[in-house]
Formats: sequence, structure tokens, C-alpha cells
Amino acid sequence: MGGNSFGKLFAVTTWGESHGKALGAVVDGCPAGLPLNEKDLKVELLLRRPGRRFTTPRREGDEPQILSGVFNGRTTGMPISVVVWNKDVISSYYEKIRETPRPGHADLAYIKRYGYENWDYRGGGRASGRETVARVIAGAIAKKLLSCLGIIITGNIISLGNTEFPRAKDPQEGLKARLSPFRVIEGDERAEELLKEVLKNKDSVGGVVEVVAWDVPAGLGEPVFDKLKADLAKALISIPAAVGFEVGEGFSLARSYGSRARDRIVPSVGEAVLEGEKAGGMLGGISVGGPIRVKVAFKPTSSIMTPEMTVNIKTLDEVPVEVPGRHDPAIAIRGVAVAEAMVAITLIDHVLRSGLLNPVRVEWNSSCERVWKLYEEYLPEELKASL
Repeated sequence: MGGNSFGKLFAVTTWGESHGKALGAVVDGCPAGLPLNEKDLKVELLLRRPGRRFTTPRREGDEPQILSGVFNGRTTGMPISVVVWNKDVISSYYEKIRETPRPGHADLAYIKRYGYENWDYRGGGRASGRETVARVIAGAIAKKLLSCLGIIITGNIISLGNTEFPRAKDPQEGLKARLSPFRVIEGDERAEELLKEVLKNKDSVGGVVEVVAWDVPAGLGEPVFDKLKADLAKALISIPAAVGFEVGEGFSLARSYGSRARDRIVPSVGEAVLEGEKAGGMLGGISVGGPIRVKVAFKPTSSIMTPEMTVNIKTLDEVPVEVPGRHDPAIAIRGVAVAEAMVAITLIDHVLRSGLLNPVRVEWNSSCERVWKLYEEYLPEELKASL
């Protein structure tokens, strides 16, 4: 499949380049009967859309068009194909640096793998963060399906550089982060101050995103290689600029002791449950019921106006390169929407594999609708106006 597809029963293939005509996703395996329209997709796309405050100034409306798999407002069970046309492309920025691969980017790796003459140097081509628009489209469909089980996916920034922000205690707190331009539950002022300083210094900053899937049923995940945590790790670390993954308390457990690193098992309403979230809601890589917590670390944006040394790919001379173009001072902020999407895609794939949802046809009801509407309810008013 060339590394462009993810999932088994809910299979997602993304296509398109940063400066190509369009990008899109093909989702195969979505059951029939799910109400779906472009507005459903755009709700999620608005939260990763460029051009907002403290993001790249590239102006893309990201208007999705559903080409197949939906008839009379409902999915048919056939592959769903969605396209988003690129509108604000300025490839001339990259003509100046086409012979000088950018440090920190995938340029050198793509040149060595595919050959310099075959490399799409415009904005990173397929390796660009722009590719993630297709992931968010697929994630929106996955989120809507998960609504049928009452599962809500939330994500928020828990650190930018050395500045820390609160973690979500419940679904409402997690959804509240959608109202912040910095995707934090609280602390907008601190985030703004940090990013202003970063921009002033012509620099960028990394960050950590926590994604929580609320009210996940027990039993998701396969033994050994297809553990839920293993698939979540692959899903999240595949995001451009992602450099680290944690489940639950992750690396802090490596500095702890066994006597302190276990979640107690306690009785609750006629069943055994975990008390605590050190394990992130999974044991043996299988969900045990309740919230699942994972974190993904994003490196600072490599495209900054501070020069760095590289090599001219034709002459092999060492030369300085200053990266032009339009870039995010903290890619982690828009990475929240992408991380949520990848968690949703992974979960719905395992839900279908477990048989918790009928893989052929779903029954949409008022309970599903109530959960799904929460995502739109927690949108800033200026974004709602774009729907």
C-alpha cells in the first residue's frame, strides 16, 4: 500500500501534496446508515485550518467535497472519497532552496529514497503537515461513528516549551480546549506571551498534546502485535513533526517503583474497574473500560527564519539556508486536531474488529446525535460563522 494507508476494517488512505491541486482521503469500511455531510467534516477541519491567530498565515478555506460513499445524506457502506482543493499556494518560495535540503525536514530523506529528480520540493510535498487535512477528514467520520457508543475524543495542549497547562479532568473540560486559539483548557495569556516571544526571536517552540477518549468500552485491542496501545503509538507517531508517544503516565513510570506504578483494581457498580490512570486505561494493550489517555510530543517547527547550514545537493558545498514561506511558531497547536483524528481512527477500527458496532450498518439515533453535537457546541463563535 506504499505506506499511505492505515487501519484494517476502517481503512484510511490519504493522498495529495502540499502544493498540488488538491488533497483528500478515501475511507473504506464505514458502515452504511451514518448521516454524513460536508458540514460534519468541516467542524473538525476548522480546528486545524491554517490562517488563524499564531498559525501559518497560509489562507486555506479547507472546504471538503464528498465525492462518493454518501447518498441521500447517509453513508452507503461503499468507499467514501473526499477532496479538499488547495487555494493559497505560493511555490515560488521554494524555488530558491530546491537544491538545499532544509535541516529538520524530510527533504534529504525523500531525495535519497526517491531521487532528486523525482522529489516534490514545493512545501515539503507529501511530507508536509498539509497532508494532515486528509487525516482530519477521516477522523471526523470516525468520531461520528464513535458517537454511537457514547465515546467522545478530546485533545489539548499540556505543554508548550517549558510552560505547562492543565490536563482534562472530564469530557467537558477537554471540549473546552476547542474554544481556545492555543488549544489549552486554561492559560491563554501565558501561551500568547510565549508565542509572541518566539515570533520576536524568529524561532519556534515544541509542545505536548494529550488526547483522551472518554467512556471507551472494555475489550478493544488484540493480543501481542495488534495491541490497542501499539496501534495508537503508530497512529500518533506517524503525524508529521511527532517525536514521542506516551500511554498513561508513560515515561514517568520508568523513574518510579512497582509499588507506586500500579492502578488499583476496585469494585464499582457490579464490576471491577481501575482506580487511577497510570496505565492510560489499558492493560496488556487492551482497554479495560473508561478513559484512555495518550500523549504525543511535537518538535518545534523546523522552518524558521534563523539561518542554518546545509549542503547544496548538486555541488556538495556547505551553504547557509534561511527557510522562506509561511509556518507555525508552534505546530503542536494545530497538531491537536490531527492527534484527535488519529486516535478516533484507531479506536473505530478496533471497535469494528471487536464487533461492538455492526460493520455493515449502523442505527443512528437521538443518543448518537446528542454526543456528536457536542463537538460543534464547543466551537468558537468565529469558527461557527464559517460553517
